[in-house]
Amino acid sequence: MAMLEARNLRKTYKLSRRNQVEALRGVDLDIEAGEMVAIMGPSGSGKSTLMHILGMLHGPDRNGGPAPEIRINGGDVTGLSDRQRTKMRAETMGFVFQSYNLVPTLTALENVMLAGEYAGKPKPKAKAAAMEALGWVGLAERHDHRPMELSGGEQQRVAIARSLVNQPMLLLADEPTGNLDTAMSKEVLRMLRRFNAERGQTLLLVTHDSEVGAVTDRIIHMRDGICEKSESLRSAPAA
Repeated sequence: MAMLEARNLRKTYKLSRRNQVEALRGVDLDIEAGEMVAIMGPSGSGKSTLMHILGMLHGPDRNGGPAPEIRINGGDVTGLSDRQRTKMRAETMGFVFQSYNLVPTLTALENVMLAGEYAGKPKPKAKAAAMEALGWVGLAERHDHRPMELSGGEQQRVAIARSLVNQPMLLLADEPTGNLDTAMSKEVLRMLRRFNAERGQTLLLVTHDSEVGAVTDRIIHMRDGICEKSESLRSAPAA
């Protein structure tokens, strides 16, 4: 069964009265439940824009062509209100970004708790869930450290714990190893692959690194705002 389906996704950014960029030019996409898929392409190919639209952080253009459509777990989410999109992101999605996006004044535990509270968990339950999530990524003993007291790899693991604390069915990662050295990149990728395998979470990640793409089930290659081809690396999980 498809976890994520997208049709006719277009996005144009107007830089000035006479200058615009077509970031997406009609993207169709299907991601099966339990797949780990990489979106790859050169800078400016539209891969991050696609990720943000699939994660309902931005909306697709609705003019200039066929109506766009996004379905998550079979449900059409294209026309949701801002409030409905916010609720769905909190309850069904987790996000990991290259820049970690941690609050510098909060501890690792408090940063992870934010996601639980955002999803409506009472503070005691959010705290318990956050400690458990930090344990999943091997950082329970450093729960009281602030981001500046952690290495880059540890900060990314906190970000991964935050993305997993609500046990989402869909995890979206934008260049999750972009700021890490080779050894830490491999550790983070092993961790993401493990959660994908053990929990059956669908994982979609954006990367320019072929070594990152190589650990996934499938690579979607993008160029100039379109999906050029889909390359299967191993068998997709059974529906």
